[in-house]
Order: sequence, then C-alpha cells, then structure tokens
Amino acid sequence: MFLPTTMDEVKRLGWDGLDVILVTGDSYIDSPFIGTAVIGKVLAHAGYRVGVIAQPDISNVDEIGRLGVPRLFWGVTAGSIDSMVANYTALKKPRKSDDYTPGGVNTRRPDRATIVYSNLIRRLVNKNKNKNTTGPASAASRTVAPIVLGGIEASLRRVAHYDFWDDAIRRSVLFDAKADYLLYGMAEKTVLEFAAAQRERRDPCSIRGLCYVAKEPPPDYLELPAYEKVAQDRASFIEMFHLFYRNNDPISARGLYQQHADRYLVQNPPSLTETQAELDAIYALDFERRQHPFYEQHGKVKALETIGFSISTHRGCYGECNFCAISVHEGTTVRWRSPASILAEAARLAGHPDFKGYIQDLGGPTANMYGFECGRKLAKGICSAKRCIYPEVCPLMKVDHQPQIDLLRKVRQIPGVKKVFVASGIRYDMLLCDREHGDAYLREVVENHVSGQLKVAPEHTEEHVLALMGKPGSASLLEFKIRFDDLNRLAGKRQFLTYYLIAAHPGCSEADMQRLRTFASQKLQIHPEQVQVFTPTPSTYSSLMYYTEIDPFTGQSLFVEKDARRKERQKQIVTDKEFKHPVHKVSLRRKV
Repeated sequence: MFLPTTMDEVKRLGWDGLDVILVTGDSYIDSPFIGTAVIGKVLAHAGYRVGVIAQPDISNVDEIGRLGVPRLFWGVTAGSIDSMVANYTALKKPRKSDDYTPGGVNTRRPDRATIVYSNLIRRLVNKNKNKNTTGPASAASRTVAPIVLGGIEASLRRVAHYDFWDDAIRRSVLFDAKADYLLYGMAEKTVLEFAAAQRERRDPCSIRGLCYVAKEPPPDYLELPAYEKVAQDRASFIEMFHLFYRNNDPISARGLYQQHADRYLVQNPPSLTETQAELDAIYALDFERRQHPFYEQHGKVKALETIGFSISTHRGCYGECNFCAISVHEGTTVRWRSPASILAEAARLAGHPDFKGYIQDLGGPTANMYGFECGRKLAKGICSAKRCIYPEVCPLMKVDHQPQIDLLRKVRQIPGVKKVFVASGIRYDMLLCDREHGDAYLREVVENHVSGQLKVAPEHTEEHVLALMGKPGSASLLEFKIRFDDLNRLAGKRQFLTYYLIAAHPGCSEADMQRLRTFASQKLQIHPEQVQVFTPTPSTYSSLMYYTEIDPFTGQSLFVEKDARRKERQKQIVTDKEFKHPVHKVSLRRKV
C-alpha cells in the first residue's frame, strides 16, 4: 500500500488527520531503497498515520499544507542525494537531469532542500496561527509539531562541515534550518523511539541517533572544537573531524557537543546496529516498488530502472574509502539479512506484475561483504588505530564468500527469476585474500551473474593517490583482472570489467592522470570512459583534505587542484582519445 499523499487518500483510509508528515526532495517512490518510503512504512507498521509530500512547490506555502499539519512531527529530508550534489556537477555546473524527479528534468529539488523545506513549514505554521478558521490545520496548529531532519543531507551536515559550493565551513544544518531535531544514520530505530516519545509527551533528548540544540552541553559528552574556531583555523577543523569520525560506532562512540555562538549542537551516540531479525522485518514490509500515481502522472522516474527490482542484502561497509560518505552515514559494521528474508523478497519480486524475470542487483554498498564480520568489532566496536581492510585486510576479518555463493545459487532457482545480476561492485582485494572461497565466488559470478560488464572501482592506479583515497594498490587489481579474464575464457564468455576512476582527488596531479592513462592502456588494455571529477561532499576525509590542503593523517601539505578547467583537464587526459599532452597549450584551451 502507498502512503497517502492527498487529503482524499487520507479520508479514504478513514483517518481524521496524520501523526507524521514526511517531506522529501525525491518523488515518492515506494521502494526499500528510498529512505522516505522505509521510514514511512516502519512508522505505519508501528501504528502511526503517515503521509508524504514529495517535491513541494516552494513558491506555494499551501502545497506543503495540503495534508494539514501532523499531530506528532514533520519529517524533512532532501531525498536520496544531497541536494547540492543532485543539482550541480563536480565543476559546479547546474545538472539538467534528476533520476528521482518525474520526467527526469531537474526542476523540482531546491538547493539546500533540507533548509528550504523547514522554512516552508514554519511559514505554513505562522500562516495558520493567523487564521481564525476550523479544520485539521488550524486545530493541530494550536500545538506546533516539531520539525525533524533526516536523510543523507542532514546526516552528513549534522556538525560544522566544509561546504564545497560555498567553499567555506558551514554551521550544523540544525541551526541553518532552525529545526528542532535531527536523526542521523539509518534511523529506523531512532524514529520509532522519537515517535513514541512525542506520543507520550516525553523528552526525546536522550534517544540514540538524535541531535538537538541546547543552551548547556551534557556534562559527560566529548567536546568538539567550536564552530567559530574551526571556521577560522584549519588545524582545529582537522582535530574536530578526527574526533567526529572516531565517534560513529554504536559500541564505542561517546556523545558529542559543539558550541555554535551561545548554543550547543548535541549529538547523542549512534543508534545500536539492527539485529538480523530487525533488518528482516524492515524488508518484509509491503513496498509497492513503484512511483506513487499522484506523481507518476507528471512523468516516470529513471531511478526505478535500477532499484525497481534490485535486492539489498546487507548494510554498512568496512571499506572506509576516504571520499565515501557511507562510513559516517550507514556505518562501518556490516549487518546482513537472513537468506530466508532475501529469498522471500525475491519470490515477491517474481510475483510482481511488472517483473520481467531480471533482478538488477543482489548486493549492498559492496556486493561481496555479505555474511561475515570481525568478531572483535561486534563485541568491542571498531578499532581506533586501524581500519578493517586498508592498507590490507586485517587477519581478524575472516573474509568468507561462501554465504553469498549459497545465496546466489538459491535466488536464481526461484520460479520466475531468469537472471540475477551482481551490479553493486566487487572489492577485489577481499576476494583475493579469501583463499578458500574467493575463486569459487568469482567463478559463480562470471558464469551466472554478469550482464556483460562487471563493475570494479580502483579509482586510480598511482600508489600515493590510492593511499590518500584509502584504496588498495594496483597490484591486486591486475591479479584480479587476470583471474577474471581466465574464468571468462574457460566459460566461453566475452565479458568485461568496467573500471570506475576519479580525477582531481586531493594529491592527484595531471602527471598522475597521464600515468593512469598509460597504465590503463598498457596493463588493463582499455581506454577508460567511467571517469568522474572528484566532488568534495560533506563529512568525508577527502573533503577535509580538499579544504585544508593537508594530509590529516600525516600533517604534510598536499597538492589540491581547485581550478575547474584544470580539473576537467585531468579527466580529459584519461578519457579523450585525441588528448594532447599539456605542453600543447593552444589545442588544449580550444578543447576546454
């Protein structure tokens, strides 16, 4: 069942109003891959009356009030992508398309959507206060429901952070949005506790996974350097980020606070990791896997081509790539669903009227992290002095691909399923360190689960750049390619590797990109096409490097390319078949 988006739908359900209204920068897509749908369905399953307002017209305050006002709270998210990433390229040019907007035209998601939607709600509330009318809106507005921020934009901007588009340190988004609370990370547990506290009129400020603003900080929390200090001093910003990053584990993290002028941003410790039963229960909810008809009438969303019939097997990633936001938002502890839960979802897909027999992806943030974790981490939390798989796979991380081999075999045997693809990407250094089952897993994937191309993400080939990214060296990439090619020959298949690469990452020069091009041509025997210019997104180590021009792990100065034309040139060195060396300045300028 879809959550209601209009008052007619609310009335057809026999409801006299809503407990929670979720406002999102995406179209309403009812899918387990869409945060708004997941949070809404989790709340609805717990008995709350939930409605959705997707991509409201920000010029019309009445549109955000079309469902009245909620009894318990407003939930505000920019959507599945940070709105600034959604709206601008890495070179700060406006994006024309949006995969989460009806028709694909990027006209519905405002810049800094979390702030804009919060302001729109406050305008509605103030307008209702001045009305002398009856009805759901005016009655409910006598007790103003709090505004609660969530989603990746809010989660990664919850403390003072570097904003690439302003090229400055911004305050916590809670202050800029003037919202009441912020729920960070994968917030299913947190939102249920918060809703219960609102219903029972209890103070929610002790709930895990929640941020709020206070006049005084909690006495036993860890202090981050103040916003005013980190905005002026790069060394303080590095110190702040280290403390922030190291306190993201549910077992070992302390609560944090950060002064902003005369008030304090308070971050409670993260929500406890979901148990397998809790994760299974979330994915057992009745998702339609469609766009809501109210929004589909304005055009289809491209995102459904990818997520419509894909299955998420696990959450979290212990890769901790320095440019990736997963560690801070989703966590570095991998938790996976039971095989029974995944098989049940696959069977439901096979019965869906729109299903054509193809499961587009069976995976997670990285496909081959399913079914195993470090026992020490699960008992004591993440290690503060080292990472799980960088610079090499920790011996305590007993990598085992057998659970995913078994899962893939079972899913493809379900009646109605013609093909199951592994499209999430494979971490090849992990595969190589699994001496017992790594080759068997790769053989299984090559023979049954590749749609012509298999994604891998080396990101670069130069060792000093890879070290700054937190990625494995190029030797493991070459060994993986040999094994992949050998297995394809044995299987009689013509399948290829697709390599995702990054240009203009901190520490990367044009000379490094030239060497990458040579490596790709001579060693990989390809001309790369999947090259993207690095985008400094909030709350990642790579963004910290970009802003400070310092390696935060060594304190050494870094070369950072910040000129937009030269960033594009780094990309062109690899992608342009006719690209000339930078000494040919005239022809180069003409290309740029």
